[in-house]
Amino acid sequence: MGFHEIRFPTDLSFGSTGGPERRTDIVTLANGHEERNTPWAHSRRHYDAGAGLRSLDDIEALIAFFEARRGQLHGFRWKDWADWRSAPPSEPIRPTDQRIGTGDGVTMTFQLVKTYRSGEESYTRPIVKPVPGSVRMALGSLPKVPGQEFTADETRGLVTFEQAPDIGVAVNAGFEFDVPVRFDTDRIATSVSSFQAGEIPSVPVVEIRL
Repeated sequence: MGFHEIRFPTDLSFGSTGGPERRTDIVTLANGHEERNTPWAHSRRHYDAGAGLRSLDDIEALIAFFEARRGQLHGFRWKDWADWRSAPPSEPIRPTDQRIGTGDGVTMTFQLVKTYRSGEESYTRPIVKPVPGSVRMALGSLPKVPGQEFTADETRGLVTFEQAPDIGVAVNAGFEFDVPVRFDTDRIATSVSSFQAGEIPSVPVVEIRL
């Protein structure tokens, strides 16, 4: 499976619909109680790119992007306008937004992650497609210089320090990120007349594991 390091046009993804999906297996017992389990450690996101189309030029751009990806064959980057940064929407991105690890004096490479919290529960999501040039790092509260004190692999979401962080030091990060996706169809059905009348084609997009 190929992956193209190109982002779906953001002016087309803006206004799209979608979000995370979980898979839960539910068994109802004879006494009416339930047993609930999930085979998925991580959620999977689905989107409909058709909702962002507003003009015939948009359709032409969509078809060009679809053909260049060979339909479902190659993955690509997608900006989820509802969830694309390490900080809350009302706050600036800081190098202390997300704790991604703890120094042990040996480990030099860390995976970017984003943690979602609600009450006492939390979920940690691996971030594998940070936006190029957006990654900021800090050890504790001390910011680090990109290119000198750390490097970011923006195709895998890995950050490598020049020197291993000391034992017990919080490894923090701030970043923007994309979702790795592919088209969830090998067919785009459009109608010029119906589009001008207000009908929007369905263009399903689904997150992929890398």
